[in-house]
Amino acid sequence: MNLSSPPASTLDAAVTNTPPLVEMHQVDVGVGGMTCASCVSRVERALNKLPGASQATVNLATESARVSLSEVDAAQALARVKRAVRDAGYEPRTLEAMDEEIAERWHGIPKDLLPVLIGVVLSAPLALPMVGDLFGKHWMLPAWIQFLLATPVQFWLGARFYRAGWHALKARAGNMELLVAIGTTAGWALSTWLWWRAEPGEMVHLYYEGSAVVITLVLLGKWLEARAKRQTTSAIRALHALRPDKAHLLPDGVRRTELADVPVDELLPGDRVRVLPGERFAADGEVVLGETHADESMLTGEAMPVVKQPGDRVTGGSLNGEGSVEVKVLAVGAQSVLARIISLVQDAQAAKAPVQRLVDQVAAVFVPAVLVIALITLLGWLWVGAPTEQAVLHAVSVLVIACPCALGLATPAAIMAGTGVAAQHGILIKDAQALEIAHRVDTVALDKTGTLTEGRPRLLLIDTLPGVDETAALTAAALLQAQSSHPLALAVMEAARGTGLDLRQLPAAQDVQAVVGRGSRGRVQGAEMVLGSLRWMGELGVPLGPLAGVAQAQAQQLRGASVSILASRASHDAGWTPLALLAFGDEPKAGARAAIARLRDLGLRVVMVSGDNRGAANAMAANLGLNATLGEVIAEVLPGEKAAVIRRLQAGTDKLTTTQSASADSTPSGVPVQRERAARRHVVAMVGDGVNDAPALAAADVGIAMSHSQGGGSDVAMHAAGITLMRGDPALIAAALDISRRTVRKIRQNLFWAFAYNVAGIPLAALGFLSPVVAGAAMALSSVSVVSNALLLKRWKPPL
Repeated sequence: MNLSSPPASTLDAAVTNTPPLVEMHQVDVGVGGMTCASCVSRVERALNKLPGASQATVNLATESARVSLSEVDAAQALARVKRAVRDAGYEPRTLEAMDEEIAERWHGIPKDLLPVLIGVVLSAPLALPMVGDLFGKHWMLPAWIQFLLATPVQFWLGARFYRAGWHALKARAGNMELLVAIGTTAGWALSTWLWWRAEPGEMVHLYYEGSAVVITLVLLGKWLEARAKRQTTSAIRALHALRPDKAHLLPDGVRRTELADVPVDELLPGDRVRVLPGERFAADGEVVLGETHADESMLTGEAMPVVKQPGDRVTGGSLNGEGSVEVKVLAVGAQSVLARIISLVQDAQAAKAPVQRLVDQVAAVFVPAVLVIALITLLGWLWVGAPTEQAVLHAVSVLVIACPCALGLATPAAIMAGTGVAAQHGILIKDAQALEIAHRVDTVALDKTGTLTEGRPRLLLIDTLPGVDETAALTAAALLQAQSSHPLALAVMEAARGTGLDLRQLPAAQDVQAVVGRGSRGRVQGAEMVLGSLRWMGELGVPLGPLAGVAQAQAQQLRGASVSILASRASHDAGWTPLALLAFGDEPKAGARAAIARLRDLGLRVVMVSGDNRGAANAMAANLGLNATLGEVIAEVLPGEKAAVIRRLQAGTDKLTTTQSASADSTPSGVPVQRERAARRHVVAMVGDGVNDAPALAAADVGIAMSHSQGGGSDVAMHAAGITLMRGDPALIAAALDISRRTVRKIRQNLFWAFAYNVAGIPLAALGFLSPVVAGAAMALSSVSVVSNALLLKRWKPPL
């Protein structure tokens, strides 16, 4: 059971003598005894009638309910929800208790399988004569033995159907149990009546086997269905299993003087823990000592282990590699990455897809309609002169075969399987609505920085004055920038480490100062040095003529690169001498170009949105395989204007050219003519990673937030988005859209077969082509087949 609510300001209320604040409490509770879509509708109606209730959703696949209540006390909110579930005729349970109940065994046999086995033992002798008839053998048990075998099945094993059916009648509703109870009772009562009115010694044909076998088959179908449903929740259970139980808490020198093993629940931010090789990280944190590799595949889908060094972030639940490391705890409990992933997956699986509204409407009238059809069947067969027992059996077949179970499972089973397998590959789908809309996306808008590019500058070019050693110039620049956290300084340091320089072996720079908006200055190995922008160099009077790469650097600057000059002078009175020119720029991510090509293969229009000047944006677009002349680049967009760009894309009022094809209007030179896109509504997905992307993510039909490689990414962006990618791989964009398409396809397949099954089965049963036994088997098969079809999604893997 999960019960969460914001803290109420009761202390302040007491001080000011005002009533306590009424908060919205979200309550999750297990619901035992649900079997079909009609059950779901009844529980939802009961919960929505609670005072202050909103957004009550019930999930048949997980047998759980979620409702938000405006209640002063969280305990009262939980009690009211449980009472409403019980009054509706179902058993309120904790989610943990339901998991324990599933694991219960009796002499190695699952307890929930025992009723099925008992039903098979009692029903097999009744069904044996039917098998004998196939071989010309006429076996018939005495009527009293048939009665003794069938009655326990009918009223002991079948008691659950009577209880649930009675609660449905009291609620003026219908469900699967009511149909089974009425149908099998009619068969049992008909057999008992025929036996009672038979002459002594007369061998009358009875129908006990039909009722007993139907109940046994329904129980078997429900057991198989429950097993299949548990497989759809395997992703959640696998994520829970990532949590270690213990952590090696290091001494703090004050309260603890020795290493202690403590439960993970007792960890606090700021604690330091030791993680041994092969263990899972106990909490989110930062490596402070040691080096290792971390396997984060279960969280991000990334198969390759990630190097972790001091200063790197680690995620609780990921697997430590070969090194022993010390980690400073940064986040625990509900604030940890793993807890948020589990919460997102649970929210998505608890949500109801828009298509489910149609199912709910059908389920509301389904059972009453079936009862009417069964009555018409009975009266119709009697009207044409059929024997009473034959008319009753045909009516029983209608009641038994018409079951809304498959309708209730069609959507939630597919959503659970789809969101579960997506989570295993680093794709978190926030809600069912995002999943359903994503399959209709026809336009993908991609933020440039951090989504298609690395999001951090790299040293692209270093051009030195003739006679100046390049390694020496890079060393001087690195020493000058060693204490700075500026992105360009970090790029210099990364380039220096890439050449194998060990700055720890060299004397540190002295008198280092950061000049805001210009650069840095200090003394390196006795010489005064500056490293900064071309503008600052002009202010200082640094002669740039001797540097051959100035023109090239200025051209790169027009394409979005940042240019710095390293200069030195021997004394304060001496003039500045330029030593080297350094050009910095962002680079495309390794798989960005292939990811864009994959999106095009899916038939999607791809647009890059950038705040850079048009020249810089077009240059990056060319590296990514985007064509600015085809309207695939929208440049010079301020952060606050991104949402407006999304709305223009949705309205289809953005300017773009036709695709280059034989039918495209073009000039004699073959350049496509720019024209206005037809004004029709487009479904737009926006992909971004920063806080400034949040408005655009919210404005898009589907927002996709991308995390950084180090587990970063804006929490604001993730909350605004419907889908979160747990690693910064652009290939996951197409994968997210692909799994959404496949999941919606499974939902449609399941709904088609659920409806088709009833549309075909009910007339066949009414016309006498199906016996109650066959009808019962078909009903059980329909539910199992729907869940099994959904489970095929578990084989999905992101396209290569």
